[in-house]
Amino acid sequence: MAAAVRGFLRTGAPRLNCVRTNYTSTRPNLKLTSSTKVICQGFTGKQGTFHSQQAIDYGTNLVGGVSPGKGGKTHLNLPVFNSVQEAKSATGADATVIYVPPPGAAKAILEAIDAEIPLIVCITEGIPQQDMVKVKHRLLAQDKSRLVGPNCPGIIAPEQFQGDQAKPVVSFIAGLTAPPGRRMGHAGAIISGGKGGAQDKINALQKAGVVVTKSPAQMGNELMKEMRKRGLA
Repeated sequence: MAAAVRGFLRTGAPRLNCVRTNYTSTRPNLKLTSSTKVICQGFTGKQGTFHSQQAIDYGTNLVGGVSPGKGGKTHLNLPVFNSVQEAKSATGADATVIYVPPPGAAKAILEAIDAEIPLIVCITEGIPQQDMVKVKHRLLAQDKSRLVGPNCPGIIAPEQFQGDQAKPVVSFIAGLTAPPGRRMGHAGAIISGGKGGAQDKINALQKAGVVVTKSPAQMGNELMKEMRKRGLA
């Protein structure tokens, strides 16, 4: 057994501890600012169109989208590209949000990983488990991309005060606003990989000042509580 393990390591396969350390180094990619350049995969589809427009209205710096076969066109007054790599090269995108149906969602995530997009947010639910096993393997073997999701409502960095003015930063959650300076999340959007279980990650998020809920259905109530605390509602 020991000989087999030594042989496995000699092949160059990544060691588990090393891989986790590599993926852990992508945590800073979660930071969102007004300069974050976002693209949407599944841009011209019904869901991609609706949520992209909502994100733009909130103040997200959406710079384009990806819809294979429709490259060269415009949608929502933004350029459409055939691939994530093409979109990144043209726009300098450092984040992508994925509204691709379940059969193709894992492939979309892998394409974003191949393009080394720093932050990948996948909204899609119902992705086949075997597809996500491949995605997780790829995630743990690299140190350029961070994944939030899949099956999550997205993430939001709400209005942050600059001087005496509040400025919208970025939202991957359609139609949702949040109190200035606070981030909202829920347990289903716990970041993939890393050490510790779900509760450990929830504790870490709460320690960082994130309001965490166990279900997307509770986000509205928690948001209202936070707004009332701050005299905003």
